[in-house]
Amino acid sequence: MPSSPRQAVLFDLDGTLLDSLGDLAESMNAVLRANALPTHNGEAFRYFIGDGIRELVKRSLPPSHHDEASLTKFLEAYRKSYAERWHLSKPFPKIPALLDELQDRHIALAVVSNKPDPFTQQCVKQLFPRWQWEGVAGQMDGVPRKPDPVGALQIASQLGIPPHACWFVGDSDVDMQTGVNAKMNVVGVTWGFRPEDELRDAGAQHIIASPEELIPLIDSNSDAP
Repeated sequence: MPSSPRQAVLFDLDGTLLDSLGDLAESMNAVLRANALPTHNGEAFRYFIGDGIRELVKRSLPPSHHDEASLTKFLEAYRKSYAERWHLSKPFPKIPALLDELQDRHIALAVVSNKPDPFTQQCVKQLFPRWQWEGVAGQMDGVPRKPDPVGALQIASQLGIPPHACWFVGDSDVDMQTGVNAKMNVVGVTWGFRPEDELRDAGAQHIIASPEELIPLIDSNSDAP
């Protein structure tokens, strides 16, 4: 086998690999309840998530709490709340089998998330422990978050795999825009947090409804080595 894989799959984390909506929502709602502020149902959080922790917190708060001091206060409270709950998230059904198949084929596995990097690293390490992840990147100070492609392109460069041989897989418009901006093969998944129309409008080149559909898609679009 070649020493490095010819292709790579770069996954979004929340809503793509990880069923985490309940934990993300309850973490923020716990903070809101503690401060006598209105809470939100799970459907609302589908649209609060995706643009980083600061936007999640801001979207959850009433406009009267959007000043910088309040955002700083609630960001810290949310981080503490989420630290107590993140480990309750779990992979979506059929994701483990997909990762097994990709790894057996020597296709590189990576994660690019707008979740803060420490939580991203923890989630991947502890909730996906049996797979070899060749790149994991969460949101970090000084690095533009998705849909800027810098994180995805840095991982591709580190792997020595050109963008056109990479698949960017996600569940939101932000993910689709990231893949388009990185000039990768862009795959939207409909088991996550956002609807199919949003994915298509944001540039999805392919749509899949189940993890098991990714392997045939890669096979049908692969060039000869």
